[in-house]
Formats: sequence, C-alpha cells, structure tokens
Amino acid sequence: MALKKRKCKVCKEEFTQSRPLQSVCSWACATQFAKKKEQEKRKAETRKMKEDLKTYGDWLKDLQKVFNRYIRLRDKDKGCISCGKPLVGKYDAGHYRTVGACPELRFNEFNTWGQCVFCNQHQHGNIVEYRIRLVERIGQDKVEWLEGKHEPLKLSINEIKELLTKYKRLCKGLENG
Repeated sequence: MALKKRKCKVCKEEFTQSRPLQSVCSWACATQFAKKKEQEKRKAETRKMKEDLKTYGDWLKDLQKVFNRYIRLRDKDKGCISCGKPLVGKYDAGHYRTVGACPELRFNEFNTWGQCVFCNQHQHGNIVEYRIRLVERIGQDKVEWLEGKHEPLKLSINEIKELLTKYKRLCKGLENG
C-alpha cells in the first residue's frame, strides 16, 4: 500500500508518509506539534477554570458588553436617538428607562438605542428628545409599554449564556454584512 504525499502541519514542507495518519515530516516537527497541542489544551483548561470562577455579576457584565456592542452596530447609521447627530467615533448604547430605575428592561432592544456621549452622559440621556425620536422609531404604543410596569427579570446563568451567544452571533452578522 503506497502512502500519499502530505504537507507537514508544522513546517508546511511536502513529505511522503512513512506510516498512516502521519501529519508531520520529522521528529523536530513532531516535538513542536506536540508542544503546540499541549499549549492549546492548557489554554482550554484555563478558559474553562476562569469560566467556572465567574460570578453572576461577571456574567451580567459580559452580557451587557456584548448587548451594548450589538446596539451600537445596529444603530451606527441611524444617528443619535436624542439629538439626531450622526454617531461617529465613540458613542453609547443609551437606555430610555435606565437600568437603575427599570432593571427588567436592561436587555430590551426597544429600550436601548445608539446615543452620542454628550446626550447620554452629560445631559442625563436628554430624555425629552429621546422620547420624541423613540415614538418616531417604534411607535406610541411600544413607548407606552416601556413606560408601564414590568415583571422583574432574573436571568439564570444558562439564560445569560444563551443571550451572549445570540448577541455575539448578531454582532458577527452586522460586522460581516
């Protein structure tokens, strides 16, 4: 049985296999290949240990970061929700109902829009103008729903992980599309 020619996974040189399933050309490349595999394994174990040590708050922070990134990407061409200026450079994902006042709407896409830093941080959300433009974007009925009472939101860590996956996928789609 003739063994075929392959490319070495380390040095990329072409070689003829001396045994089936051989993926490197020499002992030197085999040693490098084994070290690389061991590093990858250690990295995966470290990542798993770090994930196991995360608190509920750490998971929420991660989700908030990814959610805000999604909002910024979604709204990059729409202009500031409060003043209408183009969103260039650094801008925020501003909440209509603040996280402190209404934490159950923290990850609600109707409650969070691209907002310039000046309106969000220096004008405390510029809420009057925010509401006017919000009605234009999503309609009076949805704004009134946002202003109403809501059930408390207590996500489990698994639900947070699912949302993280969802918003990472959406970000990837917006970045590539």
